Formats: sequence, C-alpha cells, structure tokens
Amino acid sequence: MPPVISAHRGPITVCVMLATIMQALDTTIANVALPYMQSSLSASQDQINLVLTSYIVSAAIMMPATGWLSARFGRKQLFIVTVVGFTLSSVLCGLAMSLEQMVLYRLLQGIFGAPLVPLSQAVLLDEYPREQHGSAMALWGVGVMVGPILGPTLGGWLTETYNWRWVFYINLPVGALTVLGLMAYLPRSEPRRGIDFDVFGFLTLALAIGAMQLMLDRGEQLEWFDSPEIVIETALAVLGLYLFVVHTLTTARPFLDFRLFRDRNFVTGTIFIFVVGVILLATLALLTPFLQTLLGYPVLTAGMLLAPRGIGTMCAMMIVGRLIAKIDARVMITLGLGLNALAIWQMSRFTLDVTTSMLVATGVIQGFGLGFIFVPMSTITFATLPADLRTSATALFSLSRNLGSSVGISVMIYLLGQKMRGYHATLAEFIQPFREPMQHLPALLSPDTAGGRALLDALVSKQAALLAYLADFQIMLWVTLVALLLVPLMRSAHHPAADEEIAAAIE
Repeated sequence: MPPVISAHRGPITVCVMLATIMQALDTTIANVALPYMQSSLSASQDQINLVLTSYIVSAAIMMPATGWLSARFGRKQLFIVTVVGFTLSSVLCGLAMSLEQMVLYRLLQGIFGAPLVPLSQAVLLDEYPREQHGSAMALWGVGVMVGPILGPTLGGWLTETYNWRWVFYINLPVGALTVLGLMAYLPRSEPRRGIDFDVFGFLTLALAIGAMQLMLDRGEQLEWFDSPEIVIETALAVLGLYLFVVHTLTTARPFLDFRLFRDRNFVTGTIFIFVVGVILLATLALLTPFLQTLLGYPVLTAGMLLAPRGIGTMCAMMIVGRLIAKIDARVMITLGLGLNALAIWQMSRFTLDVTTSMLVATGVIQGFGLGFIFVPMSTITFATLPADLRTSATALFSLSRNLGSSVGISVMIYLLGQKMRGYHATLAEFIQPFREPMQHLPALLSPDTAGGRALLDALVSKQAALLAYLADFQIMLWVTLVALLLVPLMRSAHHPAADEEIAAAIE
C-alpha cells in the first residue's frame, strides 16, 4: 500500500527539491575549486583527485542500500538523518585543514548523500496521484538535471568571489531548511521490523560498484591497463559482479527484489537513464575543457556559456509536465533524442572560430531535448511498478544514471587523449621543408629556429585537439541515435495493461 497522500504536498515538494538540488550540485560544484584546494591542502594533482573519487565511490556503494534502509528505519527518519549527515559533512569539508581530513569528510558526504535523490523521487511519486506523476517528475528532474549543469558556474562564482570553502558551506542553510521542513511536514512511515539484510549480496555488489568506479575514475591518470592498479580494480569489479549474480540467483531473499526485473518499463528505463547519463555529463566533460583550454575562455565565462543548457532543460520540463498526460511519453522521448542529436551534430562541426551565439544555441537545444527525455522517461519507468518497490527502484535508477555518467566521461576523455596524439602525429607529417606551403611561412614560424618549431608544434597541437573533440562529439551523436532503438521497448504509461497493473498495485 502506498502512503496516504499528505495535505502538505507543497512544503514537502519544496523540501525534497532542496535535498535533490543540494546533492546534485555537489556532483560537479567542487570540480572548479580543485586547483584552489590543491594549493591550500598542499596536495599533488593525483592526490587532489581523491576529493572527487572518494565522494563518487562512497555514494555509488551506498545508493543500492537505500530501499532496505528506508523500509527498516522508515522513510522520514532516514531522510532526516541523511540530510543532517550530508549537511554536517559538507561543513566539515569546508573546515578541512589537510588532504586526509578532506577525503574522510567527502567519504561521509557521499555515504549520507547517496539516498537523497532516490528518496526525493520516491516521496514525490507517493505524494502525487498517478495522473500528476509527470508534473512531479518535472519538478524533481529540474534538480537532478540542472544541478550538475549549473554546478561549475556556481562553484566558479563562489570560489572567485569568496574562496573554495564556500563551495561546501553553501549547503548549511539549504540543509537546515530542508531538515526543518521534513520534520514538520513529511508523514512518518513505520519501520518494518524483522527485515533480513542480505549482507553477502550487499558486500559483493559494493565491491563490484566501488572497484568499477575507481577503475573508471583513475584509469585515464594511470594509462588504463598498463597500470597494475587498474587491472586489479577491473578484476575485483568482475569478481564482485559474478559473485553477486550467482548469490542473487541462488538465495531465498536476495539483496535486490526480483520483481523489479520483471517489469519491462523499469528495466528499459534503467538502461535508458544509463545512456542519458552518458550523453549529459560526458558532453559537459568535453565542453568544459574545449571552452577553457582550446578556446581560451576564463572559468566564469565558460560556466556562463554552459548555463543556457540548464535553462533549456528547465523550460522543457515545465512544458512536458503539462503535456505528458495528453501525449504518449514515447513520442516526447523520441523528440528529445532528436533535439539532442541535432545539438551534438552541430557540436561536431565546431571550429576554433565558433561564436558564442552558436555555443549558447547548441546548449539551449540540447538542454531542451534532455528535458523532453528525462521527465517522460522517469514517469514511464515507474508507471507499472508496485508502490512498495519505488524506493528500491529509484535507487537503482539513480545508480544507473551515475554509472552512465562515469562510463561516458571516462571513455570520452580516454578517446580524446588517444585521438589528440593520433591526429598530432598525422598532421606533423605535413610539416616538411620541401612542401610548397612550408616555403612561404613567415619568419616567426620558421622550422629552422627553436622558437619557430615551438610555435608550429603549438599550432599543430591545437588543430589536433580540435579534430579530437569533433571526433568525440560524433561518437556521442551515434550513442544518441542508437538510444532511439530503446524507445519501442517501453510500454506507454496509458496502455490498458499498464493501467490494470497500476490499479492492482494500488489496491
């Protein structure tokens, strides 16, 4: 039975949105402040990356446990504890005086932050009747999708205006307000005593996810499988996944409820959100260095050029929230993928002289497309699931999105480096003194002088980098087009069979 719909839906919505935005912002807001942290904490480049890795790994490990924790201790109680823990650990991050302290506090922040997004989504699905789930997911999606996009902009502004510690202190007033609101308005759910916890299943899944996240996060730094560490982490991830699958198939009460995987919409939606994670954050991971390193934009300017993507997403989500009850969700998902494909195709044709208006336009188009994907997909994914599975389902949904982001960023950045080196070698072959164009170069670029060779190498490197970025954008375009093949696998939320399943679940 789903919880009774509360009379305080408005305040509850505000509270869960604050929790969602707070956690979503923290996935990217600290990235801009890393160079400042590195200096303040006397850390090397490799060491300071642990600030990001510790958060990502701990959050990924704890997220699948959200369903069991919510059932065992009660959703309200878990929500309040996690917001308090996330807020306090954020303050501790701001107060950290050494790298060791910062990594420890970021681990805590990831542990407490992991349940926030799935709990927020589950609460909204229960607070709103089924015919308003589209509107509820539009509100929730604003925090989840816009947070990572606006994070670098806000982080850059706070760091430049104040200092890097305010990147974490900003969570204190937001967290305090969220806790007060949850205590006052969120209905209490009774804990379920005597629920078995599949310890072995959790530990093997945690091993698989944690090792995979470490491999993806550190692979580029350590030259991937040339590093013994990456080989070990890959082996541990495969071993953990194998043990988890075998154990899940043979135990009476597995860590994950099998009913989740009998629902076609949920399985397809979980795969789909993985692809969306790849498209969203991998695109941002490419555009940020493209703007700053290749085009030479300052940090704040680059952040402002990325911000329209979030504006487009918010506008689309507000529109979709009103249309989703009237238009088949699959039609809107298809439209969203088409807009994304258009934007990424335009990115694949960028030049070093690309205008700011083109950068803004592609951002708005892609953001608009993401809004048309995310809301209907979130709605249709949970349309046929029983209410008692929502918290576990939303946790896996969020985990899949995070893993997609990690895989997308790691693969795209790896390919970017590989292609840069390859294109540089190819272009350098044309720098030959007997070639006609080389005989008319200005003296400043003469290959006969050290300065001239250095300038020529810089020009070749810049062109090679541009070609590498364009090649990566082309791969992202194909990923988006392939995602279209998943749309027919989903069943409309308005399908008669779906209505019957939902009605049965509510009864």
